[in-house]
Amino acid sequence: MSKKLEFAERATERGAKLAPLCREFGITRPTGRKWRQRYLELGPDGLEEESRRPKTSPLAVAEDLVAAVLEARDAHPSWGPKKIHQLLRRRFGDSTPSRSTVARMLRRFGRIQRRRARPLVSVVEKAPSVSADNPNDLWTVDFKGWWKSHDGDRCEPLTVRDACSRFVLTVTLTRTSVEHVKPVFEALFRKHGLPAAIQCDNGCPFIHVRARAGLSRLSAWWVSLGIRIVRSRPGCPQDNGGHERMHRDIAREIESRPADTLVGQQRLLDKWRQEFNHVRPHERLAGKTPADVYRSSERRYQGPRAAVYPSHHVVKRIFRNGTVSLHRESYYVSMSLAGHDVGLEQVDEFHWKIWFYEIDCGQLEALPGWIDDLVPHQGHRMPARRKRPDACLAQRRATAPRQSLASTAVSGAAT
Repeated sequence: MSKKLEFAERATERGAKLAPLCREFGITRPTGRKWRQRYLELGPDGLEEESRRPKTSPLAVAEDLVAAVLEARDAHPSWGPKKIHQLLRRRFGDSTPSRSTVARMLRRFGRIQRRRARPLVSVVEKAPSVSADNPNDLWTVDFKGWWKSHDGDRCEPLTVRDACSRFVLTVTLTRTSVEHVKPVFEALFRKHGLPAAIQCDNGCPFIHVRARAGLSRLSAWWVSLGIRIVRSRPGCPQDNGGHERMHRDIAREIESRPADTLVGQQRLLDKWRQEFNHVRPHERLAGKTPADVYRSSERRYQGPRAAVYPSHHVVKRIFRNGTVSLHRESYYVSMSLAGHDVGLEQVDEFHWKIWFYEIDCGQLEALPGWIDDLVPHQGHRMPARRKRPDACLAQRRATAPRQSLASTAVSGAAT
């Protein structure tokens, strides 16, 4: 300040040369003229530094718009500038600030932070491909990772979502057993109709990794209704990325603030689903809400369809213990298919291919039918009449002597 004051006093003297003074003090001539003019108008106070803020700001936003942006962000912490901008357009119309302005306001007030870029991971296996051009072409299902309410109860919601419209069909707190999950899907099928396909991971109760074709009792029921099963790759949640993205929203908005009881937690989940479907705009839907796009399926729920197989197939019913009877012998197939009809296609003398509707369930190795003509009934065969197995076994042992298959085959050949 002392240098400024010395320059201004010498520059205002009569006959002072401005250019040599600017060179002497190491400033430019426009700066020297500005300081001299301020000193003549305001005195020493004119040499004080002024604010660099511009007098006019074309990009300035009214306070009510700024408050609306911050209020929307506080109400929806997981929403970004795009969704908040689309939400405000419904309220303010053309006076809504641009999307970049909304993002700048959120950054200025510390509401958003830059996300760290993650390295890309190459996947060798091929991801399942299924098109979802219309509503109900594909439903995605999964269980959200569990958390606990304040009273210690486990909260693990079942989530079902339409892949095309992003419409969340249900977010229900239930157990992972088939007995609890099947009624939820039955209610959804009665209300919204049947989808063409359902995509799920390899967890319980959707898939049984050790059963034939990976079918569980639940997925076998889906197949009987005419629904195609789309399985994600093991350990690859990115195959169902849209569903996992929805789970992240639930984690931010619901799991981070658990309720006191399961009833209160379910109430919060229902409120979140209502807001997600009817309020939240979606970028892939051109700013529309999922409820604006979703329509119920034309395929109504009418129970399992009839199992129709080609004429050369042998149709058999799977018993409650998962076995099938062929040539008076019992062979284990799968507990998941109990109560359903399967088609047995003979491949060769000892092998049969098992078909469950249009799904290939592998082969079954069975004894050929001509052996029944050589071997009398043994104790391991099921009797024609309903008797206790131990009584039948004792009766057959008393009436028919045991003989091996090899000896019987040799005696038959000799005859």
